[in-house]
Amino acid sequence: MTMTMNTVKLSRKTFDILKNFATINANLYVTPGNTIKTLSSMKNIMAEAVVDETFDSEFGIWDMNKFLGTISLFNNPDMVFGEKSVTISDTDASVCYHFSDPSLLLTPTKELNMPEPVVEFSLTQKQFAELQKASAVLQVPDICVRNEGDQLMLVVLDKSDIGSNSYSINMGALPNDDHDFEFYFKVENLKILAGDYIVKITEKIVSEFCHTGMDLKYWIAMESDSKYNA
Repeated sequence: MTMTMNTVKLSRKTFDILKNFATINANLYVTPGNTIKTLSSMKNIMAEAVVDETFDSEFGIWDMNKFLGTISLFNNPDMVFGEKSVTISDTDASVCYHFSDPSLLLTPTKELNMPEPVVEFSLTQKQFAELQKASAVLQVPDICVRNEGDQLMLVVLDKSDIGSNSYSINMGALPNDDHDFEFYFKVENLKILAGDYIVKITEKIVSEFCHTGMDLKYWIAMESDSKYNA
């Protein structure tokens, strides 16, 4: 990252984070500093990342895919932020990209206080990729985090079909076996950047996915028919 006055060079890591955030919400509102947040239109997915760059002023983007596509027109552009637009340029070409009115954007307005988790486990990139592939092959839309005795299982299935085909990964023994749970997610809601995660699930139908390789977190709501019995 290079910062000179109001000029930014966007790192590849930040570009990838923004590209991922665009799958959650096409809008983005950035406040001064180095923390970027997004919120899905259904308000069931929120994400937050601390990035390499520090932004001097606030700005809003209506269509993140168009904005990132514009950046991709250049090899290693400088981005000079003004009050109403950003100039993206390299040696002999430039684009003036205008910001959106923040009042038109859907943005997080509150901090999320994560309750105490009742289930916590590590999820590797390989395991998550296997679950996604199984969901696509079996054509089932749900992931269930559940216990089978004292074992923690991740299962892809169709929870609306009692005869659904399913695919399971045994995540190992639980710290205790005195509670039963079934926490359901829609596979399509797990829009997380590639990597390994620490996953925390609360009794209150909220989960946290914390990337182990960068300062990146997702809070994802579970389905309303999730169950927890202590």
